[in-house]
Amino acid sequence: MRPRSLGVALAAMAALIALPLAPGRAAAAETPLSQGKTATASSEENYGTTAAGAVDGDTGTRWSSAATDDQWLQVDLGATASVTRVVLNWETAYGTDYKIQISQDGTTWTDLKSVTGGDGGTDTLDVSGQGRYVRMLGVHRATSWGYSLYEFQVFGSTGATQPACGAADAAQGRPATASSTENAGTPASAAFDGDPATRWSSQAGDPQWLQVDLGSVQDLCQVDLTWETAYGKDFQIQTSADGQNWSTLKSVTGATGGTASYDVSGSGRYVRINGTARGTGYGYSLWEVAVHTGSTGTPPVQGGGDLGPNVIVVDPSTPNLQQKFDDVFKQQESSQFGTGRYQFLLKPGTYNGVNAQIGFYTSVSGLGKNPDDTQINGDVTVDAGWFNGNATQNFWRSAENLALKPSNGTDRWAVAQAAPFRRIHVEGGLNLAPNGYGWASGGYIADSKIDGTVGPYSQQQWYTRDSSVGGWTNGVWNMTFSGVQGAPATDFDSGPYTTLDTTPVSREKPFLYLDGSAYKVFVPAKRTDARGVSWPANAGTSLPLDRFYVVKPGATAATINTALAQGLNLLFTPGIYHLDRTIDVTRADTVVLGLGYATLVPDNGVDAMHVADVDGVRLAGLLIDAGPANSDTLLQIGGAGSTADHSADPTTVQDVFVRIGGAGPGLATNSVVVNSNDVIIDHTWLWRADHGDGVGWATNRADYGLRVNGDDVLATGLFVEHYNKYDVYWNGERGRTVFFQNEKAYDAPNAAAVTHDGIVGYAAYKVADTVGTHEAWGLGSYCNYTADPSIVQAHGFQVPTGAGIRMHDLLVISLGGNGQYAHVVDGTGAPTSGTGTVPSKVTAFP
Repeated sequence: MRPRSLGVALAAMAALIALPLAPGRAAAAETPLSQGKTATASSEENYGTTAAGAVDGDTGTRWSSAATDDQWLQVDLGATASVTRVVLNWETAYGTDYKIQISQDGTTWTDLKSVTGGDGGTDTLDVSGQGRYVRMLGVHRATSWGYSLYEFQVFGSTGATQPACGAADAAQGRPATASSTENAGTPASAAFDGDPATRWSSQAGDPQWLQVDLGSVQDLCQVDLTWETAYGKDFQIQTSADGQNWSTLKSVTGATGGTASYDVSGSGRYVRINGTARGTGYGYSLWEVAVHTGSTGTPPVQGGGDLGPNVIVVDPSTPNLQQKFDDVFKQQESSQFGTGRYQFLLKPGTYNGVNAQIGFYTSVSGLGKNPDDTQINGDVTVDAGWFNGNATQNFWRSAENLALKPSNGTDRWAVAQAAPFRRIHVEGGLNLAPNGYGWASGGYIADSKIDGTVGPYSQQQWYTRDSSVGGWTNGVWNMTFSGVQGAPATDFDSGPYTTLDTTPVSREKPFLYLDGSAYKVFVPAKRTDARGVSWPANAGTSLPLDRFYVVKPGATAATINTALAQGLNLLFTPGIYHLDRTIDVTRADTVVLGLGYATLVPDNGVDAMHVADVDGVRLAGLLIDAGPANSDTLLQIGGAGSTADHSADPTTVQDVFVRIGGAGPGLATNSVVVNSNDVIIDHTWLWRADHGDGVGWATNRADYGLRVNGDDVLATGLFVEHYNKYDVYWNGERGRTVFFQNEKAYDAPNAAAVTHDGIVGYAAYKVADTVGTHEAWGLGSYCNYTADPSIVQAHGFQVPTGAGIRMHDLLVISLGGNGQYAHVVDGTGAPTSGTGTVPSKVTAFP
């Protein structure tokens, strides 16, 4: 909270005392259209000054932004309105120059009023325009603080007039499909060709359906059916945004054929006639189906465009390049729970003498097709000076797709969780410890080539996948490798190493690159039994940017879902996105890629994202931050009971991180639930916060980190910590995990709070008793029961026994004697004891 000066407070009090009372009025004040509606902003100073504070009708609450000029606040009125007046009630930090803008879609804006030389207080602006979204776009601030509004009020009226139903047939000539056809002469397309002499007819059975793809989501108002003699007696007219999930616009029973028109109300891209009972012994047969849409409606979401204000694109000739890196680092170095989000994109070329220090919520990536296209003769550095040489909280930052020739021969990358190092060529060594070799706890490397030696030194655990290293020295507790050329041999009985020659199934993370001057997203292909890097062969496909909705701060969940329904992929630019509804990914092979730790915050207890049970969705590069109202499941992959086989084209979840609390109050029963089969979870950190704001046993309650119900799910690089119950609960068959790192919840108040079924403590990793086949390698669980150090946890891991259960290289550790483990897995493994922080291990179970 920003301090207020005594002079300002006294002046405000004096004005209040001197103010004469206005005559009372019997009528209540006019309620703004904006009051209580969904508001979003380019930034928020802190969790106490959110965008919603400016539209709640309470002058004791406010919105305030970050301290830069280019900031905005917008409100979604919920429907198109005729706007006549906007009132801004400024706090002391006001805007001198700003614009009031209006939009129909939240993307394309029109100026209603430009204000220059404003003096704060209350601004009442008469305007005229129509739209659903209204925003204040700040140009210049009056103070060194951000912009701050007690209230942002929009007045006007919403019209009740419905758009006229268009005479044109939106379905004519559009792609059509059907459940069946009687013969080659009666295809589905014949019902949409505008020729009354051609027809579609089905086989003679119930049910049957006929559907058409309109090409984009449209407002539907009328459907005309011209039946041949073989008509439908009972049927539904249905619509869908994705061609899979259908809603019924009209149910018809007892129809008699001929030509009939049906008024409908709804929107969708696909329209279907779903026949349930035929009127004759033949199939269903339609000469023509016509679909009419409203003459006005929401314009389609456009793909492509610029990458927004928080993406910093540079090349070797960029002026003051080092200063750009330094300025962002200065802001982000210790901003562990701040609102800044940044992505550096380096065009191909050679960069000399650069030291890119990487702070919180900052990513640096090359824009070449291969890492060696972007050469840095210098360093990309993470150290821990901000935290007195302790690297255990160096979270949420990344480096990808570039080559480094370190200035002194060795690059320093001293990170903790959620800090991936992907697709990097280090022409030298790599040091994973902070300067001074203080504590370090993290990390993940994938698809990278390190020519020299990797020195983890004080790193407690690390996972490296599908890479090559010139050597690897030491490690503390749990160093796990799969598909890594040059990795040390397994020595877990006496040392920290667990090594698999290959990774069973992998697919590298999608990435943005430049093809000439055009941005594209490369989507790597699946590999089986992979070993070493995927480049420069680069098997996969490229998608142009115009096939992505480039999501920028302020975009609504409604617009995001409309873009998905149109068949667009999503590219989230750096920012914080408040969601008033769930993002629904329903199309196979959709790519959802985040830059610069784009952060999704579900509001009012909604889930953040659901992915349908379809092939090949790629989720990558997102932080999901639980909101203060409890969400049931922040990320769900596949609906309950999903059964489809996706082994040929699995969904991947890569660098998708979850946070419960820390940045403010957060609640969610489940962080991630995987119901689909064959999903690959490649590097995730699911974290119920143990420090920061909004932290406490009940304050940031989160029962489960990861719940797996699908079969044949593979996790490579699984970090899950501090959940109130099970951190991981695995209920699917033939699951596999390569590397698992866990800490139990520090704040368990006593043993009774974590006792269940006669067992003290929930296992960090539980495989359900009904599972017959499961295998895992390189798993560690640590307890640090600071609230009650007397807790003795029964075990770190709980699995059924049987021929199909195989667990390799497990350990448990008591951190400084704050709590203990009685066993490692089930009743096997020696107990921990004392304060020596010495692991207890089991190399094979059963």
